[in-house]
Amino acid sequence: MQSAQLAVPVNERDHTQGPASAPVTLIEYGDFECPHCARAYPQVEGIRRYMGDNLRFVYRHFPLGEAHPHAQHAAEASEAAGAQGKFWELHHLLFENHDALDNEDLLRYLAQVGCDVKRAAEELASGAYTKDVRDDFRGGVRSGVNGTPTFFINGYRFDGNWADTNEFIAALTEAASEVNVGM
Repeated sequence: MQSAQLAVPVNERDHTQGPASAPVTLIEYGDFECPHCARAYPQVEGIRRYMGDNLRFVYRHFPLGEAHPHAQHAAEASEAAGAQGKFWELHHLLFENHDALDNEDLLRYLAQVGCDVKRAAEELASGAYTKDVRDDFRGGVRSGVNGTPTFFINGYRFDGNWADTNEFIAALTEAASEVNVGM
């Protein structure tokens, strides 16, 4: 049985690391308050370093608000940081502190990464990024995401065990070799 396909292609609104020309695109639908996403975070960082320019990583929001009451606001804070060119810096801090995401914490993290906190606080209060986060969530639902983290490799949901680094890297390496064979 084929894995679910990504419904929303990578686009200019996405937060990406790595070259667009990389043979493998790994997309994570995540939740900054999710303990499983926090466990996956250092693994994804290691895989990014291991694969180098062969991997483009994309992060999309999938806040599970009922289980994680701070996740939506943390996602919006990351978007506010992104508007100031600091998305990845805040992304890292949020996962490293996934159990401390109340409003005071978020503002402190925004300051820590060098954001204009007054501007970010005003944007958060006005709901400036609520729609962006909701759009990511809806795209995830349309793509078959029902929990976090959920990963897609070159447009197909990875249904293997992401916690098994060897299995995860094998799937990414296989995807890269399939692209290289087709070239």
